[in-house]
Amino acid sequence: MKHLFLCLAILGATLSLNSCYTNPVTGRSSVNLVDENTMRSMATQQYATFLSQNPPVSKTGSRDAEMVQRVGTRLANAVQAYLTQKGQASLIAGYQWEFHLVNNKEANAWCMPGGKVVVYSGIMPLVQNEAGLAVVLGHEIAHAISRHGNERMSQELMVQMGGEALSTALASKPAQTQNIFASIYGVGSQLGTLAYSRKQESEADHVGLIFMAMAGYNPNEAVPFWQRMSASGGPKPPELLSTHPADATRIQNIRNWLPEALKYYKPAGR
Repeated sequence: MKHLFLCLAILGATLSLNSCYTNPVTGRSSVNLVDENTMRSMATQQYATFLSQNPPVSKTGSRDAEMVQRVGTRLANAVQAYLTQKGQASLIAGYQWEFHLVNNKEANAWCMPGGKVVVYSGIMPLVQNEAGLAVVLGHEIAHAISRHGNERMSQELMVQMGGEALSTALASKPAQTQNIFASIYGVGSQLGTLAYSRKQESEADHVGLIFMAMAGYNPNEAVPFWQRMSASGGPKPPELLSTHPADATRIQNIRNWLPEALKYYKPAGR
């Protein structure tokens, strides 16, 4: 409840209650000023641009590309099942999931609003198996379901547009809105990823565990995966870790969330 009061205090008298979004898993409220259909439209455009510059690996004959599609599809189905159980399937109405592997040495992956997912080939040696990949995809999909991109955009809009009424600003400055979207996601840059806050990263860890468990992947696999990610960094951590909580903190948090996630876990085929 305190999160909702905080959200309302931030919004003030100029914004509507619809600008607050409540995470369906954690219950955390956040400010989402941009209409979700607008977010998805911008994501579709930027995703197409990224893929035109970074051709996906063909899913025919590529073990890794096939695995990305297979695990991604299972997770998308799990998200649908979870939200349906909660009576909140409308949150992903209109999602058109896409899962692509691209050749890039970075250990990274991302998911845009509307279910637009990219996995970089550099992370595949670290995932080791489908469960490891489910950790990554569950985490990235959790960012989209939690609408973290909208939250970051909203923060930037409030800073850049000041006291101007948001409804007027968004309508009169579509180019600026598009530029903010492109800048926070970094599309067109080498990494093409949004630098989330540590609070958002922790929330994605939590929500991602639930989603991978719902998809039939053992959430216990999250601990060894993040240990491998940490060990692979050397003096400079992989980009996927750069804004994440400290390794020890993350792993302890994951262990704390595992009992909850395991309640949703049923191995595939059972």
